[in-house]
Amino acid sequence: MACMKLGSKSEVFHLSGHTWVCSTGLKPDVVIQVQDQTFHLHKFPLLSRSGYLEALFSKASETASHHAQLHDIPGGPDTFLHVANFCYGVKIEVTAENVVTLRCAAEYLQMSENYGNANLIYLTESFLNDDVCTNWEDSIRALESCEKKLLPIAEELGIVSRCISSLAVKASYAEDKSLFNWPISAPETTTTTLWNGIQTKSTSGSNWWFNDVSSFLDFPIYKRFIQTVASRGVKADLIAASVTHYAKRNLPLLGCSRHCGSSSSEEGTNYGDDIYYSHDDQRSLLEEIVELLPSEKRVASTRFLLRLLRTSMVLHASAVTQDSLERKIGVQLDEAGLEDLLIPNMGYSAETLYDIDSVQRILDHFMLTFDSSSRCYNNVEEKQLMGDSDHPLRAMTKWSGRNRT
Repeated sequence: MACMKLGSKSEVFHLSGHTWVCSTGLKPDVVIQVQDQTFHLHKFPLLSRSGYLEALFSKASETASHHAQLHDIPGGPDTFLHVANFCYGVKIEVTAENVVTLRCAAEYLQMSENYGNANLIYLTESFLNDDVCTNWEDSIRALESCEKKLLPIAEELGIVSRCISSLAVKASYAEDKSLFNWPISAPETTTTTLWNGIQTKSTSGSNWWFNDVSSFLDFPIYKRFIQTVASRGVKADLIAASVTHYAKRNLPLLGCSRHCGSSSSEEGTNYGDDIYYSHDDQRSLLEEIVELLPSEKRVASTRFLLRLLRTSMVLHASAVTQDSLERKIGVQLDEAGLEDLLIPNMGYSAETLYDIDSVQRILDHFMLTFDSSSRCYNNVEEKQLMGDSDHPLRAMTKWSGRNRT
């Protein structure tokens, strides 16, 4: 992981209860409250670096007030402590995991070059552009650090879009993962059976990024990443494979949809390790995943689409979502087996064990596709036959004409 070291002085702050005190020997002349922690500091180091604090304490000096509240600063007390250390020249380390919060805090405090050369905005921007966005793992870590409260500011500063674009470039161009640093999680492997019955594992060159984006990116950011990758011309089957991977990893009910009936909990599902997935969250995620799937035929397996359909019924997903899945399944129904079509009936007044109506709709979509394909084939065949018979007739006419002369 990339790291930028700033400052040269040893630690000067120590914590007493909820109060940070500076041990420089000089009496503090300002008190700054950040949420539940208080900082006793000095004006000069802060005002020489921060336009916001300079304006704040310039007004305060008129009223002889030496107190300020910064409850809204991005990153809270931990980030403000890093900022204070920077202002005092104390050693700090900037990494992919804290650079986004530091950059947002620097923007909040107006720490531009107008308040000292190599100020915090300039340094964090340089680190983001030169180190974080050039590295796969660091780009992932930076995006992962964008919490909900921090996300709007990071969006406004273009940090999220830069990291997403960086990841998309690497995913769309590099089949060799070593070009942009090894993935954070273990690469996905596939099992191949040789002629002698020995099974060997091999790693696909094009899907090396699936695990990382599925494990570390929340869906809104993952969605933008996939859309950016698709806009760069990546094939639809690879996009569908990534969305499939994301769904299998982040929709717990997808793995038990064949066995989960209407008796499953309406509130949520607990999968151990204190991980709890509400059905509302899973339903929203499933609906967005279905919408994200490419529209091309046969890029997602029919069996996976049927699993999505069964899960959508368990979660009572929208009619639009279920209709979309039934259409996708219908146009490639020839890939499904009989067992795949055994869709449990999730209706509250179920009279049959399996959902006959859904299967009927899928068959209707298949027959429409089949009829359309047959008509196209017949039209092409008819044109070919007419074309083949037309040339000999014209040739015979010309030959007959020459014989008469």
